[in-house]
Amino acid sequence: MSGLSEIARAAGVSISTVSRVLNRRAGVNEETRQRVLSVLAEMPYTPRGLGALQRTGVIGLLVPELSNPVFPAFAEALETRAARLGYSSLLCNTRSGAPMGEEEYVRMLLARGVEGMVFVSPEITNVEVPLGQAPRPSYYAKLLADGVHMVFLNGATPALDVPDVTVDEQLAGYMATKHLIELGHERIGFVSGPARSLPSRLKRAGWAAALEENHLPAGSEYVSHGPFSAEGGGVAVAKLLDTVSPTAVICSSDHMALGVMREAHQRGISVPDDLSVVGFDDIPFAAYCSPALTTLAQPIEEMAAAAIDELVLRLDPDRRRQGNDNYTRVFRPRLVARESAAPPRR
Repeated sequence: MSGLSEIARAAGVSISTVSRVLNRRAGVNEETRQRVLSVLAEMPYTPRGLGALQRTGVIGLLVPELSNPVFPAFAEALETRAARLGYSSLLCNTRSGAPMGEEEYVRMLLARGVEGMVFVSPEITNVEVPLGQAPRPSYYAKLLADGVHMVFLNGATPALDVPDVTVDEQLAGYMATKHLIELGHERIGFVSGPARSLPSRLKRAGWAAALEENHLPAGSEYVSHGPFSAEGGGVAVAKLLDTVSPTAVICSSDHMALGVMREAHQRGISVPDDLSVVGFDDIPFAAYCSPALTTLAQPIEEMAAAAIDELVLRLDPDRRRQGNDNYTRVFRPRLVARESAAPPRR
């Protein structure tokens, strides 16, 4: 594979050493590993290795983390659909703080000859820009210029001409809030993910629209940010409970909602009698926690199938011209009403 030999030559190591670094195997000291990764980071993005010469039947799947159950669910659905169409998958966890980030994984995948990639919630969705404006395209634009085939899943940005499959995040925020309003709530908080997160900002826009339609408060004091985790949800709702005392909250994710319910329990606040909680994702745990979580479900299998189908269409030389460069498919979320949301106590 010419890609590996070029990296090995530039780093002054053997091809087998490069392979061990790319596969994160033992037997390579830290100095050598960093030298190989440094060379990899300086190389062009153009697809290399066997994938540049012939069909390999391998695609890359990049997810931002595996601790949040929604991302393993997406990974499984993507892998299953790809296998059904005759493709093998390489899964990369690009979590923040990991030894290899998203861009390094992209270079590794290209060096190993993948034919294309699906990015689930790519890093570009976490760039801090005003809502309605496009983030700088960064290295993704170079990937496009080099002819790399890719699809974003929940990562739409108008700055890039990348096919995107997404759920309507703004509608999700609106539907969750509207459900609580219909139950009789008037003080509804938003337990948000990080402020830079585009999905969280879109959900906030939907939350605010539903409140403003009904002449209810939608000020910033009703919004509290935290990481996309149970701990983040607990910390964020604690701020709301200590200030505006909402009777209900919507959350950026089910994972955060679980943290909200734990924080409420520790304070002696009953869910849903004293505090109604609505999540987003419909992870498997949502139906089995106590009380069972009301949430907005993403159609994960359908979205994954649409993303893989679009990527495979672009990889097929006989059908490639049929691909629409501006392809975007938006899926509607579905309200799953369970036990964690109820009318406020009078």
